Amino acid sequence: MSSDHKPSRKRLMLMGVGGLTLAALLVANGLHARTLHEQSVTAWTETAAIPQVMVFQPQQNAAGDTLRLPAHLEAWSKAPIHARVSGYLKDWKADIGTQVKAGQVLAEIDSPDLDQQLAQTHARLAQEQANARLAETTATRWQNLLASHSVSRQEADEKTSNAAAAKANAQAAAADYARLSALESYKTIRAPFAGTITARNTDIGQLIKADTDSDPELFNIADTHQLRLYVPVPQNYASVIHPGLEAELTVPEHPGEHFKARLIGDSTAIDRRSGTLLAQFVADNPKGELLPGDYAEATFAIPADTHGVSIPASALIFRAQGTQVAVLDAQNHVHLQAIHIGLDLGERLVIDQGLKPADRVVDNPPDALREGDPVQLAEASGGAHAPKA
Repeated sequence: MSSDHKPSRKRLMLMGVGGLTLAALLVANGLHARTLHEQSVTAWTETAAIPQVMVFQPQQNAAGDTLRLPAHLEAWSKAPIHARVSGYLKDWKADIGTQVKAGQVLAEIDSPDLDQQLAQTHARLAQEQANARLAETTATRWQNLLASHSVSRQEADEKTSNAAAAKANAQAAAADYARLSALESYKTIRAPFAGTITARNTDIGQLIKADTDSDPELFNIADTHQLRLYVPVPQNYASVIHPGLEAELTVPEHPGEHFKARLIGDSTAIDRRSGTLLAQFVADNPKGELLPGDYAEATFAIPADTHGVSIPASALIFRAQGTQVAVLDAQNHVHLQAIHIGLDLGERLVIDQGLKPADRVVDNPPDALREGDPVQLAEASGGAHAPKA
């Protein structure tokens, strides 16, 4: 082989070494780039795994608040009117919606049986009174005869006893007659107080049976110049009820209108079945706009409380440990704080134990949030984006 081939072989060897070196550099650069990308993906994944949360600071309930509760209205006075005597309805003089005065005639009952009983007791009274007069006269005569020793003392005492018995029989007959006379007055049915007839459950000729629970009342009457407002107040709000409290009420049939009511008392006990305190208010009703039996919504003021703070109900966490909220420390780590709800106002809560105005509280905390978990603040983060490959 000639010497001309030797430089060519060396050149080829150098070129091969250079190619291998270049390939090694390319592989190293690729591995480095892949490592950097994997590290970037890992960092993004770890960052994205940290939950983003919204936070707020509790507010002091220094301005007071209002409480809205369901309620119902009842007449100031109401009464179902039943018959005290049996018979047939002779006439009625007041229909539903009629305004009546106390003592006004509502209806009359025809009761011939009672009339005959009254006549019989009147005749018996006259008979017993006559017997009593005769017995008294006889006893007086026998006492005179006893003074002249014309009769024995035994006989005179018997006549005196007979006179006393006859007098007692006359008094019993008089009492029986008075009872039936009083019952006779119930044939005329009168209004017990001034008010409005709210129901008439009888008509002319209807058979009336007295003192039976099966028959409905003849009339219903209600005094609606004032109405009683009954508000069942949950136990948590019982401390809000105090003398002089005023409420504002609304009813569905008068939207946008507000009526005033004032507290006149409460049950002073919590109903174990409902867990509420029954408060009674009175509302004036001069125009008759409010109706007994109405569903109403009562609103009254809650006094200012500088010891409690207000938070939205969406911040609550309910777990086995009790009612909690998630509070962030300086490093944005979660601390689950137990709290006590002083007042539940629906969308907002007044917390009297467990929170301070300076605390940062997580709103709508994720279900998986645990003690010590790191979090991101949604306001400070524009959102994590995955790195491009």
